[in-house]
Amino acid sequence: MEIDFETEIKQHLDVIRTMQTPTGVFTASAEDTFYNKAWLRDIYFIVLSFLEVGEIETVKKAAKALLQVLIKNQDKIDWAIANKPHETWQYIHARFHPETFEEYWEEWGNSQNDAVGEVLNLLVELELRGEGVVETEAEKAMLQKLIDYLVSLEYWHDSDNGIWEENLEIHASSIGSVLAALRKARQLDWLHVPDSAIELGEQSLNNLLPRESTTKFVDLALLTLIYPFEVTKEEETLEILRNVEYHLVKDKGVLRYKFDRYYNHNDDGYSEEAEWCFGLSWLAIIYADRGQVDRAWYYLERAKNAVTKDGKVPEAYFSHTDNPNPNTPLAWAESMYVIALKKIRDLG
Repeated sequence: MEIDFETEIKQHLDVIRTMQTPTGVFTASAEDTFYNKAWLRDIYFIVLSFLEVGEIETVKKAAKALLQVLIKNQDKIDWAIANKPHETWQYIHARFHPETFEEYWEEWGNSQNDAVGEVLNLLVELELRGEGVVETEAEKAMLQKLIDYLVSLEYWHDSDNGIWEENLEIHASSIGSVLAALRKARQLDWLHVPDSAIELGEQSLNNLLPRESTTKFVDLALLTLIYPFEVTKEEETLEILRNVEYHLVKDKGVLRYKFDRYYNHNDDGYSEEAEWCFGLSWLAIIYADRGQVDRAWYYLERAKNAVTKDGKVPEAYFSHTDNPNPNTPLAWAESMYVIALKKIRDLG
C-alpha cells in the first residue's frame, strides 16, 4: 500500500484542529455529539500527536489550560488530599466545559486516576523538555498537589473507574499512568515524590499483570503501559501484545475487552462488541517503536482501511460492518493515527 505520509499527517492534524477551542483544549469529538466536552484523558492523547510532529506551542497551550482547570478546582483537590475521597464526585472530575473550565456535575464515574496521571505526565514532560508552562508559584504548587492527591488516594490499590469510565476496580492501566508520571516527576528537584509511592505502584502493577483487572484478563487499555507510559518489562510487553492480538483484534479495530456493551451491535449486549479504530494505530505505534517494521506496516495499513471515505477516523465501527458509530471523527483516534504515520515514516 502506498501512503503519502506528509499529506495524510497534515489532513488528519487539520481534522483534530477543528475540535480545538479558543482556550486551547480540544473536545473529544465534533460539536453535534455527546463528546463535545473536554476530557482530561482525551486531551492528553490528542496532544501526543502534536508533540510527535514538533508543534510544541499547540501542546503548551493545551497543557496551560489543563493547569488552569486544576487551579480553578484546587479547593476540591486540597480537600481530597486532606480527607481521601470515598465518593466518585469527590475525585478530580474527568470532564469539564471546554470554555468555562467548570466541572460537569451530572452522575459520572469520575474516579479516574489514569487521567490525573496523564495530566501530571504531560506537565512534567514539558518541564523536562525545557518547554514548561509552570510559571507561577501557584502553578508550581499545583503540580505538587497532584502528586499529594495521588498519594493520598493510595493510587496503587485504589479502585477507580479506569480508562473506559466503567466499573470500580483496581486497573493496571490506571496504576501504570500514575507510576509513569511519578517516575518523571521525581526528576524535577522542586517536586517531592515519596519513594514508597513508586515502590508500591511497581509492586501492585507486577501483581496485576498481565491482567488489566480482576474482571479483565485482556483489555485494550493495557497497551497504554507500553506506549506512552513505558512501564512494562519485555516479557510483560510480549504477553500483553500476544493477548491483545489473539483475543481483541478485529477487521476495523480492536475490541476494548470481551463482552463490551458499549455500541454492541447485538441486542443481547454480548457477542458483537464494537471495534475501536485507534487500537490498530496503537499496535502500529508500538511495533514501530520496537523496530518491527513489517508488523508496524501491517497495522498501519489496517488502520488506514478504517479511515472513512471522507478522511475521518471514527471512534469505533459496529461489529463486522462498515458502519462507524456517531463519534466520528474522534480526536483521540485521529491523534493515534497521526502518531502511527509519523513513526512509520521515520522508520524509512
